[in-house]
Amino acid sequence: MHTHTTDAPVVLDRREGPYGEVVLRRHGELLQIIANGCFLMDTSDGRSERLLVDAARDALDDRPAPALLIGGLGVGFSLAHAAADPRWGRVTVVEREAAIIDWHRAGPLAELSAAALTDPRTQILHTDLVTYMNGTRDARSGTPGTDDQTYDALCLDIDNGPDWTVTEGNNSLYSPAGLAACKARLTPGGVLAVWSAKPSPAFDDALRNAGFQRVRTEEIPVARGVPDVVHLGVRAA
Repeated sequence: MHTHTTDAPVVLDRREGPYGEVVLRRHGELLQIIANGCFLMDTSDGRSERLLVDAARDALDDRPAPALLIGGLGVGFSLAHAAADPRWGRVTVVEREAAIIDWHRAGPLAELSAAALTDPRTQILHTDLVTYMNGTRDARSGTPGTDDQTYDALCLDIDNGPDWTVTEGNNSLYSPAGLAACKARLTPGGVLAVWSAKPSPAFDDALRNAGFQRVRTEEIPVARGVPDVVHLGVRAA
């Protein structure tokens, strides 16, 4: 759901990063993130980002204090929702754009994520998710010893979906090799949850082919058009 306003958007910050331009705008009451001219997300709703986290949690068994990895900080809905849930034992966010991290730590997006960022369970890694999943060191992350960490749930929201990536390099995440890397990051019985702006039957097939079990999608109705979905798969116990 997008709230419409007649005001023209105001650019609050514009950065040129290693992956191109990233912009933070205010449009009426909304904050918007634009990457290379492509609208990524805004602060209008957040239902689907919250469902991404809850669907992963609900697909887990009753293990205590599960560790969660969120791929993509975005406007902070997924992080804030996870940190508000005492069930999660550790919440790690991988974000490749330094600008987005800055906007949360000391900028306009802090209003959404300030409490989550001060939560002792929260850790922000400045690195590329594809690089991190493959276990290769990224010097910019500045966090040694995280390369071999595993998680009970992976919630990935770095694209508009497996069929609509923000940058070409992200395609590899949804490939057989990328899904194998995701499986390697999961504990037995762990859950992979991938947000998408539209359903992708081909991605469901890819999850099954990669050996994930209980593959399904959960839909999030939107005001107009095709519903957002969360693709879910479970690593064999």
